[in-house]
Amino acid sequence: MPSARGGAEPANGGLPRSFMAAGTSSFTEFLGDHAPDLLPGRRQVPGTVVDVPHGTTIVSATFPGGVIMAGDRRATMGNVIAQRDIEKVFPADEHSCVGIAGTAGLAVELVRLFQVELEHYEKIEGTPLSVDGKANRLATMIRGNLGLAMQGLAVVPLFAGYDDEVETGRIFSYDITGGRYEEHEFHAVGSGSSFARGSLKKLYRDDLSEDEAVAVCVHALYDAADDDSATGGPDMARRIYPVVAVCTAQGYRRIPDDVLGDVVTSIVAGRQERPGGPTAPLGA
Repeated sequence: MPSARGGAEPANGGLPRSFMAAGTSSFTEFLGDHAPDLLPGRRQVPGTVVDVPHGTTIVSATFPGGVIMAGDRRATMGNVIAQRDIEKVFPADEHSCVGIAGTAGLAVELVRLFQVELEHYEKIEGTPLSVDGKANRLATMIRGNLGLAMQGLAVVPLFAGYDDEVETGRIFSYDITGGRYEEHEFHAVGSGSSFARGSLKKLYRDDLSEDEAVAVCVHALYDAADDDSATGGPDMARRIYPVVAVCTAQGYRRIPDDVLGDVVTSIVAGRQERPGGPTAPLGA
């Protein structure tokens, strides 16, 4: 009897033989061989693409001992706010995270597949991928979505993680073709990224503490929201704050809203006194 995914199913009703055969350590390659319709990039879309929710903006910054990633909570569909509390920063594995910008539905699906990809590799090989290996796997998955990206359904994530070999945080950006680029110190993606990078450039120091790096990233998102309508600033009335995650030697950790709320409240109060935000001191 054929299985739901096209393989011959054992007479005892167990898993299809494809699940029991020796194969690749890449879950994405496994799906491509046995269930290609489950890959986001293999989906068929109409010739005319309608408006779908898009998510922006993601920022990331390193500090001694780790890396911060933060994302605003707004998803837009044309000139409409499609969602006010979307989450755009996710754990990739125990020591890394990924933020999404672009077509929200496809991006979330890609992140889930990436999480399974890393877990599958570790189970098959008995060891986790290196940070470079994780970044390369994500690049390959983005490349598989190129057909949809050319129709306007692009996914452009930002990946960051703690590298225990060099004991520091690392950041990787991508383009829609799967090009992978290592960024140094800080980076931002999404429609508000140019404004966020300007803010990061102004406030970043290489000796930031973790708390200072969190504040710098929140300031960058605030500046992006100040000039980009697709980026949502802190919603104090609804208590909707950015998603902020930290990756260190101790692992991935999301900053709780009750802790982040104090940081956001302090920043918003400071902006009432100085709407343009803090300035960087001039060097000698």
